[in-house]
Amino acid sequence: MNILKEQFDRISQLQLDVLREVANIGAGNAATALAAMINSEIKISLPQAKIMPFTDVPDFMGGAETHAVGIYFHVKGPVQASVLLVMPIEKAVQLLKMILGTGDISLTGSFSDLEYSALMELGNILSSSYLNALALFTELVFKPSPPALAIDMVGAILNTILGQYGEVSDMVLVMEAGFRKDNLDVVGNIFLLPEPATLDNIFTSLGVMV
Repeated sequence: MNILKEQFDRISQLQLDVLREVANIGAGNAATALAAMINSEIKISLPQAKIMPFTDVPDFMGGAETHAVGIYFHVKGPVQASVLLVMPIEKAVQLLKMILGTGDISLTGSFSDLEYSALMELGNILSSSYLNALALFTELVFKPSPPALAIDMVGAILNTILGQYGEVSDMVLVMEAGFRKDNLDVVGNIFLLPEPATLDNIFTSLGVMV
């Protein structure tokens, strides 16, 4: 078995409750910020935290050819990582309808400047909510870059991140929550893609020596 996978298997057993609490706080913060953004109540389902092989991410998102919106950041400081918010194009359109209060948004991904800006702000809100929750538990400083946005197939979005930021760990942390406004359900998946050299910083700070 891959050494990194052995480490993550052990961490996932010892720290899964901590990771769930990180996801719970992050989702709560995100729901509060999103509710303020659209001036409406947002409900959340029970947040989940998962650890999975990087190679499983495309299938987790419905397949490498799934048309999706990806909003991503590079994190600097004690932790070198990429943060990716990815959702199918249909879910992104639902979120835009919530934020902008309009039903006339293209499902092709040909968004207007206003819609792009709204998605970027959404990425900032959701990613910051989860990073702040992780910082609370690890006492590490996370310094995200300005967001970048890609509308493409899931596999191509992941390849873009690898092309820009280089190697990532074999395993990734996924934080998932369902956000609901009225009769609309939107699932947001936040992926933390740490570079191999920074894994120890994150999980040692969570209380596990790796």
